[in-house]
Amino acid sequence: MLNEKLEYVTPEDYLRLEAQSPLRHEYVAGGIYAMAGASIRHNVISLNLAAALRTHLKTSPCRVFMEGVKLHVARDNAYYYPDVMVSCDPRLQHLTADAMVIDQPVVLIEVLSESTAGIDRREKMTAYRKLASLKEYVLVGQDTRRVEVYRRVGDVGWEHVILDAADTLELTSLEFRLALAEIYDDSGI
Repeated sequence: MLNEKLEYVTPEDYLRLEAQSPLRHEYVAGGIYAMAGASIRHNVISLNLAAALRTHLKTSPCRVFMEGVKLHVARDNAYYYPDVMVSCDPRLQHLTADAMVIDQPVVLIEVLSESTAGIDRREKMTAYRKLASLKEYVLVGQDTRRVEVYRRVGDVGWEHVILDAADTLELTSLEFRLALAEIYDDSGI
């Protein structure tokens, strides 16, 4: 067994290393964590959501991003790769070639896999809720037609809505509606 002393990595070093790495890593308070590859089903579900959101938001100032774009949660000194995110930050209207990080999302979506569900429900949910811009956090089942929406209510509360197969996902912050059947289209579920 290899026993290595873990060393603190600065955010700047993480960003520099990540820009050169063929693999993706998340960063939390000085630690770097490799990300597992996603299943094809995971990818289909994420793409269905991102495509529907992009179509809906095409004429708005909001933009949709997928799993390869980093989210910075400054209060936790962390960088994550959400599966889908929407930001209406005006700074994103004119993208530059070196733009790599979002820090003001309105909606964050994670597609749950067996290996990531615990982190998405605990660590990421706690971190994401600290983002003042975040209005809705959505957890989408990968192996069952089930979606959970955590919606900000006022300054301190969160509403929790659970949707099943026949329901429709509603993101009130974006005036967006999508049947779960469309979320899971071509996913084999």
